[in-house]
Amino acid sequence: MSESPAQDSTLGAVTKSPGSDDVAVRPKDLRFWLMLLSLCLALFLSALELTAVATALPTITADLHGKDFVWVGSAYALASSAILPMTGGLAQIFGRRPSVIGSILLFAIGSAICGAAQNMGMLIAGRTVQGFGGGGIMALTTIVVSDIVSLEERGLYAGGCYGFTWSIAAGMGPVVGGSLANMGQWRWLFYLNLPLCGLSGGLAVLVLNLPTPAGTWREKMSRIDWMQEKFSGNFMVIAATCSITIALTFGGINFPWSSAHILAPLIIGLVGLITFIIYEAIWATHPLVPFSLLSNRSSFSGQIFLLPVTALAMIYFIPVYFQACKDADAISAGVRTLGLASIAVTGLIGGVSVKIFKRYRPQIWISWALQIVGGGLMTTVKSDTSTAATVGFSVLYGVGAGINYAVIVYPVQAPLPIKQAAPALAFFSFLRSFAGVWGVTLGGAILQNELLRRLPEEFLTQHSQDVALAYSVIPLIRDLPQPLKQDVQVAFAESLRVVWKAVVGVSAAGLVSSFLMRGLPLHTATDKAWDPSKAVEKR
Repeated sequence: MSESPAQDSTLGAVTKSPGSDDVAVRPKDLRFWLMLLSLCLALFLSALELTAVATALPTITADLHGKDFVWVGSAYALASSAILPMTGGLAQIFGRRPSVIGSILLFAIGSAICGAAQNMGMLIAGRTVQGFGGGGIMALTTIVVSDIVSLEERGLYAGGCYGFTWSIAAGMGPVVGGSLANMGQWRWLFYLNLPLCGLSGGLAVLVLNLPTPAGTWREKMSRIDWMQEKFSGNFMVIAATCSITIALTFGGINFPWSSAHILAPLIIGLVGLITFIIYEAIWATHPLVPFSLLSNRSSFSGQIFLLPVTALAMIYFIPVYFQACKDADAISAGVRTLGLASIAVTGLIGGVSVKIFKRYRPQIWISWALQIVGGGLMTTVKSDTSTAATVGFSVLYGVGAGINYAVIVYPVQAPLPIKQAAPALAFFSFLRSFAGVWGVTLGGAILQNELLRRLPEEFLTQHSQDVALAYSVIPLIRDLPQPLKQDVQVAFAESLRVVWKAVVGVSAAGLVSSFLMRGLPLHTATDKAWDPSKAVEKR
């Protein structure tokens, strides 16, 4: 696999200078900070929704008398993952501002549908529309930052400002969702998005003035990889993602993992993704994913997939521990999970460190080591381990993950020309979102299988028909008589230890794969075509 010829093969010095198609980074004036604020507001919407709905979901499901509650989360994840690969192309063809505003509008429409939902089908439909908007927001906010901030500084702004935004949303989400659910006002969880969407979209209209590509609507539509070619890249990646997500959602819950109901869509989906990559590399006239992203070992070292697998597993299952083993309600569990908010602080530190020390690989190695140690300490947690110790272990993991999230963008983009930033970042966001699905579902499968082995027989005989055993029995634990209650809590703690061991294993794989990266110089300029000072011109 090829790399850029200019490099410090030991550590990765930051020395790349502007080329003829690049523009030197301009001073950070008021307009820059307003643009960044508009992007953070948009990202806040997506992050708050992701964390708040999970807390309120039991109340929502009971109120709508629904059974397909698993699809409330899966529909959002599926839609956001499926839309991500094409967001880079949309941003290139239609422009950044129209794409951002369109994503916010979709998110608002989906929120209105969810708030007005009269049944689970309507709610799931609304969550799907929300997912399309949320996925677009996730990728486009990263793309626009790449337009206004050089790669050398990107960890500081993308990792620091965005990480801080995510941590605030993640901290508020469970509290807001739980509070509204307890008051019987869960619809306002969605309706409150509407004024926030209006504020974010209005600010984007006013300050997000980036160049708009020239061409008629028909000309721009013809450039999208729809159905004008024999096989559509968009169709393949969406169909493959749907197939895999269905398998991961139902596996171990509705059907055994070894059944044809799970293996067939899983295999079909994986083959579809491989076919998509081959198609993009050989046949696509307007590829969604630049093959250069996959043809060099730094970008393709596996970092962008492995990190979210571990992070989402920790974010989802640490609250399960507190609810199952410490009698915490949803809001209290969310508060105790705030130790993972260290991701935001260290994300900022990671970005600054690259700027100061002109290196990025050592930070990645250190971050994976901290994640291994933090995850390893979590494997020692038992049902009677103090809350302070558990929170401390999660903080240590969060420190490593925060550095990693801020710095991982460097080896992905350093080998690529500046002009390929948008499709590369869109695919980066797709892999990150898709990896999160794997982290949550595989962690849930491990927990489910271990509980079936470890829970007391008298408890299993009463609840053996619960398809989602790991989640359905948690509200019952606090009212169990002793010693049955203690036995069930021990079973949960021991089962979760296997999940933490899996986190350690994936983190170790991340550390090993990071040695495939080479030290490359980083761009110190931005793409001239998207220079904000030339917004009035047509590209």
